[in-house]
Amino acid sequence: MSVLRLAAMTFDDVQRLDPGRTVAVLPVGATEAHGPHLPLATDVVIAEAMAEAGAEQLAANGLTVLLLPPIAYTVASYAESFAGTISIRPETARALYVDIGRALMAHGLTWLCLANAHLEPTHIKSLYDAQQELVATGLRVVFPDVTRKPWALRLTDEFKSGACHAGQYEGSIVLAARPDWVKNEVREGLPDNPARLSVAIREGKRRFEDAGGPRAYFGFPARATAAEGFDTIRTLGGILADAVRDARGGAEGVAGGSEPR
Repeated sequence: MSVLRLAAMTFDDVQRLDPGRTVAVLPVGATEAHGPHLPLATDVVIAEAMAEAGAEQLAANGLTVLLLPPIAYTVASYAESFAGTISIRPETARALYVDIGRALMAHGLTWLCLANAHLEPTHIKSLYDAQQELVATGLRVVFPDVTRKPWALRLTDEFKSGACHAGQYEGSIVLAARPDWVKNEVREGLPDNPARLSVAIREGKRRFEDAGGPRAYFGFPARATAAEGFDTIRTLGGILADAVRDARGGAEGVAGGSEPR
């Protein structure tokens, strides 16, 4: 089938879609600090790359994939003290996702996949809450949560270590997808920061500074490469495509993860 972009279509184009063979994909990111070297839109870049790579795989399997305009604002409280970060309330984020899903249903679409790249726990909870509400109204919602098994196990060692924000994992993806947005002269001179953000979050830390990231990055940014980024984008696309295929083969049409990483 094909990959279509909702933003470039007319209403007549959308009316002609076959609901049973169409999956809408919503890239979800944030506008928040990602070190002194990566753009505030890093998560949006990653989410769109995941959505596009997954869409290509699903289209090759005979589905029509409708790429929605990305979400760039959500809960980003860990980075609130850094200039440029825009954080919204969890209830606002949840309502936004629910309203988007309801609008899709109103126009006859029945499948929605969330391509999420922002990993803050409160944000992820808002996605699960929205998924639950939408499923209750009849929309089939697929959410491959990369912070959980089995999806997390397919990603890079740095990602799995929990020392991951604006480091090697995210930096590599942005180098592959939007190299013009990376300040390489800064990135290459940044020291490693092995502080594990995921552990700090479990310990109750609520700000990057308190978690060991005074410059809003964790991990190993100087090690990032575009080659790794292209590989990771393919993996993320595979995660999305596999989650949709699994859901369409099941009775409930809902997919997520099972265990936290």
